[in-house]
Amino acid sequence: MRPPRADDVVSKAFVKEPEGDEDEDDEVPSDPAPRQKGGNHITKEGYRALQAELDRLWKVERPRVTEEVSVAAAQGDRSENAEYIYGKKKLREIDRRIRFLTRRLDAVTVVEPQKEQLGKVFFGAWFTIEDEDGVESTYRIVGTDEIDVANKRISIRSPLAQALLGKAEGDGAVVDRPKGATEVTVVKVWYDNVEPSRS
Repeated sequence: MRPPRADDVVSKAFVKEPEGDEDEDDEVPSDPAPRQKGGNHITKEGYRALQAELDRLWKVERPRVTEEVSVAAAQGDRSENAEYIYGKKKLREIDRRIRFLTRRLDAVTVVEPQKEQLGKVFFGAWFTIEDEDGVESTYRIVGTDEIDVANKRISIRSPLAQALLGKAEGDGAVVDRPKGATEVTVVKVWYDNVEPSRS
């Protein structure tokens, strides 16, 4: 992930990636299926990305590595078989990631923007702000599983997002940054795939 430019309003220090992949249990996961969600917010695109990663790991990567481990095991002494040892390690990493993604998909709630939110900053919004120096920056507010500062996707929990929630185009807000507070103005707000109501 590329670090943000110096003129970015939000600091990556305030965007903490979610913890995960710490489960050392080697049990084989059961076949993961699409799940009902509840808890942390995520965009529809973010949910699809997590589900696609889970599907790829379960249906493509795990069978491939399992086959490689079987072939390596058939070569004899496993204690000195580098391919077998590496394959087992890779399989454990895949299984940990599968368990993590399965838990995350259980824990998130897909939030879709409503037409009443148009023009105001809420979860899922793209927005452009202008700072005190006249520098414009564009971001999208997303869930903690989707943070990607290099691609302008910031956490709903970040200071910038918190300062702007509910603000409309033309509104100002004060944002706390490591180098001090700064005032920004909301220039534009929009949502993906949401059209304004027609009168």
